Amino acid sequence: MVNVIIQYLLYLIILVLLAIPLGSYIGKVMNGEKVFLSRIFLPCEKFIYRILKIDNTEEMTWKRYAASVISLSVISLAVLFLIILFQGYLPLNPEGVKGTGWHLAFNTAVSFITNTNWQAYSGESQLSYFTQMLGLTVQNFVSAAVGIAVLFAVIRGFINKQKDRIGNFWVDFTRTILYVLIPLSLLVSVILVSQGVVQNFKPYDTVKLVEPITLKDGTVVTNEIVPMGPAASQIAIKQLGTNGGGFFGTNSAFPYENPTVLSNLVQMLSILLIPAALVFTFGRNIKDKKQGIAIFSAMMIVLVIALACVAVNEQTGTPQLAANGSVDLSTKNQAGGNMEGKEARLGIASSVTWSVFTTAASNGSVNSMFDSYTPLGGMALMLLIQLGEVIFGGVGSGLYGMLGFAILTVFIAGLMVGRTPEYLGKKIEPYEMKMAVLACLATPVAILIGSGIAAVVPDITASLNNTGAHGFSEILYAYTSGGGNNGSAFAGFFANTVFVNVSLGLCMLFARFVPMIAMLAAAGSLAHKKKIAATTGTLSTSNTMFVFLLIFVILLIGALSFFPALALGPIAEHLKMLG
Repeated sequence: MVNVIIQYLLYLIILVLLAIPLGSYIGKVMNGEKVFLSRIFLPCEKFIYRILKIDNTEEMTWKRYAASVISLSVISLAVLFLIILFQGYLPLNPEGVKGTGWHLAFNTAVSFITNTNWQAYSGESQLSYFTQMLGLTVQNFVSAAVGIAVLFAVIRGFINKQKDRIGNFWVDFTRTILYVLIPLSLLVSVILVSQGVVQNFKPYDTVKLVEPITLKDGTVVTNEIVPMGPAASQIAIKQLGTNGGGFFGTNSAFPYENPTVLSNLVQMLSILLIPAALVFTFGRNIKDKKQGIAIFSAMMIVLVIALACVAVNEQTGTPQLAANGSVDLSTKNQAGGNMEGKEARLGIASSVTWSVFTTAASNGSVNSMFDSYTPLGGMALMLLIQLGEVIFGGVGSGLYGMLGFAILTVFIAGLMVGRTPEYLGKKIEPYEMKMAVLACLATPVAILIGSGIAAVVPDITASLNNTGAHGFSEILYAYTSGGGNNGSAFAGFFANTVFVNVSLGLCMLFARFVPMIAMLAAAGSLAHKKKIAATTGTLSTSNTMFVFLLIFVILLIGALSFFPALALGPIAEHLKMLG
């Protein structure tokens, strides 16, 4: 057990050690400061501005910034929708895969432009290499860069004084891709290829099985088809950009997508690397590192609590597994605990860490099956998404979502002590509060309305693998994943239907763009305001009290919003299991 705890601690320590220098680097890049890659990418950056006729000295109002974000997203949605729909007529399709139905194409396109990457399909059987590479991989870069760009616009809202400009979207977008996402993706791709992750354009291979398999009808199977494709390049950015969409149907549990212990470690750390680094970037760019440390501390405390909750429940297993000693749950010379749905080569510790990282980071990739987790273990994963994807969250989106909660927290604290609330030297007034509330409540609204309607649709309830509380958890998790822009799944029901594809697509759009526009509006309003000097009566937003008050507000909103639904799902299942 001590070795398992050390393993969890090492994952967290390595993450922090990598995030701190990366945070400083990203801050310099987005400020236009010289970095060690400037000699390579600065000419490329200038060339892009010249070709696209972008004035990199021009700054935008929040409305123009938001319009740029929306216009790029609409174009991306249309292009990706058409690629998926007509992939049968496009090149790089050695298996002759035909286009999907319109509703699956819509769902997939929405999923990837919103940084959700929910998958109601199996990549190796329903998508061509062209779609995977020039459709999905490109959108992994685009959606991640959009989230990071919006974060820096929000940061400028706190930095700028009495002006209505918050930066240039196209400059932020270009710098993010050139200096951050491409170099990191190249590095991770090379590591993954060295570990055996496939990266080719070959047709699928047919290999001979070591042991023939006899089917129920008596047929003996001696061969198996092994999918190929340009996987490593997509896997790198799917993890780094907190996208999560798997090249193969079983995602990062598939040996060709995640073959070794090192590939597992690199991918797992990549999930939280940029979101964690951006918190340190935030402290650096507002010239108050204590503020960044305070936000980081709040995120890390909740992450560690969630990690402990899932780890204990999965390591302990269930009373049914322990009954009559039918399953050895000890950790002596084995993983022990609840190994159902987990890869034997990865074990419980790596599976649990991955599951917590991916649901905290709005990533959605998996190396184990969440449907097989214990009720409380699965509930902790679900709750991380339901909190608004602010415990590190998606690249950019997680931190600007957390800043929305910070605004809400200082407002509540201001009411308690009878002072006008302030955050980072700016007064928080009714307009900022309305935008912060809109940003914080968008996710609960999308999840609860979507899952509530889905729970009474006969086709969905009829297709569930499980009835009762666990079946409801499967529905709730699906809409939690879509409404939280996460993309992971409990699975357990047939998701590729017109209703599920369209309703989840609408949830994804709502949960992505409502908070984004709300926080841009708040940033535009804050940028107009002058800085207020701190006084003895100013509430500190960088001390321990504020950290725990922020955590309390986040958990309070999550508990109030989702406790009734969780009580009908995982909590009811846990109580039934006990007795």
